[in-house]
Amino acid sequence: MLLVDDNPADIDLTHNALSRTPFSLHISSVPDGAEAMALLCRTGKYKDARPPDLVILDLNLPRKDGRAVLSEVKSSPQLRKTPVIIFSTSQASRDIGRSYELGANSYVCKPGNLQDYISAIMHIGNFWLGCAHLPHQEEQ
Repeated sequence: MLLVDDNPADIDLTHNALSRTPFSLHISSVPDGAEAMALLCRTGKYKDARPPDLVILDLNLPRKDGRAVLSEVKSSPQLRKTPVIIFSTSQASRDIGRSYELGANSYVCKPGNLQDYISAIMHIGNFWLGCAHLPHQEEQ
């Protein structure tokens, strides 16, 4: 799994919540969209990176925002099957609609309190890792 978020506290909370799920996970995290694309494309320092089965992507990122990352992922023949979950504080209908237009597999608003935040992440993990069949898993 790849977490893309520029807020270290959100990364820590997300790691913590995902560790509470019953799934064995390898979680990578990067702080901006440019790093996300380097990891996803396995270039530069990420040439030996493990390709993620799932991406949790914030929209408002430095260097390259989440919309640009989503657009690049979903227009790439090598990456487009990778599910991308937008996890953003934005509740704006234009952000939600645009994310789905660009190919987001789901859009989850970051809750404002700790308990709901952890619950949201656990629901994401339980659905995408426990119920959904992911493309890379099917190819193995």
